Amino acid sequence: MTNEFTHLSAVEIAQLIREKKAGAVEVLEAHLAAIEKHNPALNAFCTVAADKAREWAREADRAVAKRKKPGPLHGVPVAIKDLTPTAGIRTTWGSTLYADYVPSEDAEVVVRLKAAGAIVIGKTNTPEFGAGANTVNKLFGATRNPWNPALSAGGSTGGGGAALSARMAPLAEGTDFGGSVRTPAAFCGVVGLRTTAGLIPKHPATLPWHDQSVEGPMARSSEDCALMLDAMTGFSAKSPLSCAAPWKSAFELVAKTKSLKGVRVAFAPDIAGIGVDVEIERICRAAARDLSHVGAVVEEIEVNLSDGRDAFLALRGEAMVGNHLDRLERIGELGDNLAGNIRAGLKLTNTDLARAERKRAEIWHRWCALFGKYDLLLTPTAPVPPFPVEKNYPDEISARKLEHYIDWIAPTFLVSLAALPAASVPAGLTAAKLPVGLQIVGRRFSEPRILALAKFVEQAHPIGMPPNHA
Repeated sequence: MTNEFTHLSAVEIAQLIREKKAGAVEVLEAHLAAIEKHNPALNAFCTVAADKAREWAREADRAVAKRKKPGPLHGVPVAIKDLTPTAGIRTTWGSTLYADYVPSEDAEVVVRLKAAGAIVIGKTNTPEFGAGANTVNKLFGATRNPWNPALSAGGSTGGGGAALSARMAPLAEGTDFGGSVRTPAAFCGVVGLRTTAGLIPKHPATLPWHDQSVEGPMARSSEDCALMLDAMTGFSAKSPLSCAAPWKSAFELVAKTKSLKGVRVAFAPDIAGIGVDVEIERICRAAARDLSHVGAVVEEIEVNLSDGRDAFLALRGEAMVGNHLDRLERIGELGDNLAGNIRAGLKLTNTDLARAERKRAEIWHRWCALFGKYDLLLTPTAPVPPFPVEKNYPDEISARKLEHYIDWIAPTFLVSLAALPAASVPAGLTAAKLPVGLQIVGRRFSEPRILALAKFVEQAHPIGMPPNHA
């Protein structure tokens, strides 16, 4: 059974441990063995906390032996992004400036995952301070895609996406500003959820009122994502945007949804106006249309939010300056992506920011109008398939040149601009056997409905496992 643990869902692992049919230690050892086997080629984990994880797993098994009530994630290994502080485990933010930094306290989200019984197995790679949609940094190098190690795993939670896809962890914590959970989920063939601002408390946070950068769960299924989401949510006085979830259990809501009868779904092929790879558009359209077989009312519409691009770039620039205000004198030591973003932010004027906020308000009202007619919007998560890992970003889509290095993730950042929740779910494979992600966008606090629809997409279009990991 040991080798099979890495192929089980988090729901299944938790149930086996709860029923004493498996131990947390043996589950952990199976995943540590998978990391030892696959991580050298993929570089998903930058720090493996094997000794601490073993100690926590032994404690978890002792708790079960003493018949203590287990948490919903009792004994389930979880990977934490290297942007998120972990007590006693190195946290570098992917930067040479913090190469040996070890926090003394856990981030609030890690506290909650541990309280639910999860075992922190290690830290996953990220571009420097999350600035980039290809996971590479000077400290640890590039993370590679399990479906084809010559290609990018996406970013900035590329390490988490690759770790899940390669069966090195059943759950991964991520953060999402412009698409940092959804893009790697699309590239690696897993489920990634961007959450409503405030649903998962952010502490510590340099900009605690910032509502475009959020925490989110990643997993290999929508039900696992929902289970993890339940552990991450909840009010915290440490986070000024924090609020309680308006549901008792996202997992229960997702698990009990047996059809999509009456759910109004819109499919829009290109919300960013930048073009979409023909094969990706075809796969996503087919996955959307197939939802009619489980009761959804599906309609294809045209949505173009491309005029929100400059607003997002301006507000992103402002956030970059705010997050790195105490590092401005060391900007020459930062990577080109991050330094370039900070310099762009420093050039902004009050008028630029005011104009961006006005445009953001306009985009928000357009989203509200759309959700007055539809329950969910579906669109391709990424307009291109995974690209060579050596490239910083794709410079064109369907022969159309891109102006900025993050233009290609506009389909995700135009959702972030309105601070809406959204998930990426695998919708199929290209002819080259690469995953395609379908993005599901909903109203604020519609995470259970988003994940419920994702469940039907993954059931209708299973993509299997990457080569060398089956």
